[in-house]
Amino acid sequence: MYTIPPKKILIINILDILRKYTDENHRLSQKDMVDILKTEYNTTVDRKAVKRNLMNLIDFGYEIEYSESVRMTPNAKTGALEETYVLSDFYLVRDFTDSELRLLIDSLLFSKHLPYHQCRELIGKLEGLSNQYFKSRTKYIRTLPDLSLHRQQLFYTIEVLDEAISKGKQVSFTYNEYGTDKKLHPRTDRNGSPRAYVVNPYQIAATNGRYYLICNYDKYDNVANYRMDRITDIKILDHPVKPAKLVKGLEHGFDLPKHMAEHLYMFSGESGFVTFRAQKYLLNDIMDWFGGDVVFFDETQESVGVRVYVNLAAMRRWALQYALHIKILSPDTLVETIKHDLKSAMANYDG
Repeated sequence: MYTIPPKKILIINILDILRKYTDENHRLSQKDMVDILKTEYNTTVDRKAVKRNLMNLIDFGYEIEYSESVRMTPNAKTGALEETYVLSDFYLVRDFTDSELRLLIDSLLFSKHLPYHQCRELIGKLEGLSNQYFKSRTKYIRTLPDLSLHRQQLFYTIEVLDEAISKGKQVSFTYNEYGTDKKLHPRTDRNGSPRAYVVNPYQIAATNGRYYLICNYDKYDNVANYRMDRITDIKILDHPVKPAKLVKGLEHGFDLPKHMAEHLYMFSGESGFVTFRAQKYLLNDIMDWFGGDVVFFDETQESVGVRVYVNLAAMRRWALQYALHIKILSPDTLVETIKHDLKSAMANYDG
C-alpha cells in the first residue's frame, strides 16, 4: 500500500490545521502549530519547517494572512544584535464568512422542497466550509414528515432542466397532484392515461420556499409556471425550444425580477394594472410582495392608494388574503370577482 512520506504529508497536516482552527478571529503562531502537530498528528518538527511549508502553501495559491514584526536577536557567531523578521498570527482566509454560511443554512432550514435527510447532509457540507468555532443553528432542525415520495428526485430534475436550458432543448415530463392518500398522482388525459407535458424551458426560479420552472407549454403561446417538486419522468427532447420572442410576455426578453414581482403565487395567465386602497400599516407587506415598481397615490393619514402591474389570478388570491385591510378599486372585472368570492365565502358559514 502506498504511503505518503512524512515530510510530504506535513504540508497537508498544516493546511488541515489552518482549516480546523483558524479564521480572522482565531490565529495561530508557528509555535502553536508545532504543538498541535505533536499532540494531534504525532509529528515533531521545528518552527522553520512549519514556516517553510506555510510559505509553500502561499506560493501554491492558498490565501493565508499573517502579521510580521521585527525583533532584535543576537547573531549566533558574533553576538551582535540584528534585526529579525518574525511571522505570526497565521490564518486561512475563508471563501464564506460565518454570517454568509448561517444565511445559507437558514435558507435550507426554511426550505419546503428538501426532505429532512438531504437538508441535514447539505448543512453538514456547509459547516465543513468553516472551522471548529463555527456554530450553526442546526439544533432547530426537527424531523418532519416527508409528504412527497418524489422529492428525492428534485435534484435530478434540476440537473436535467439546467442541461436542457443551457442546450436550448425542449423537455417532456409528467405533472402530478396530491390525492387524499397524501401521494402524488399524474394528471391524466381524457382517456385516463398520464398526460405528457412538452414545454420550452427558459428559467428556474425559487420563491415561497419552492422551485418553479418558468416555461412555455408548447401547445400555447403564453408563459407557464410549474412546481418542480411535482415533476416526474423528465426527459430532454431533441427539438429546440421555441424562441422566447414568440411567447406572450417574453417578446422583449425575460426579466426575472419583473416576472417574480408580477406572479406572486407563480400563477400563469394575464397580467394587468390593478389599483387598490390599503391601510398604511400594510406598507411593509406591500413592498415585500410587489417590490420597488409599486406606485403610491392619494395618501391620507390612515390609508394610501396603490397601483401595481401584476398577474390578475395571483392578485385575486392576494386580495382575499388581505381582504380585511385593502379594497380593490380597478379593474372592474376583478372588483366583481372579489365581491363574488367574498359572498361565496360567507355562504360557507351560513346555516
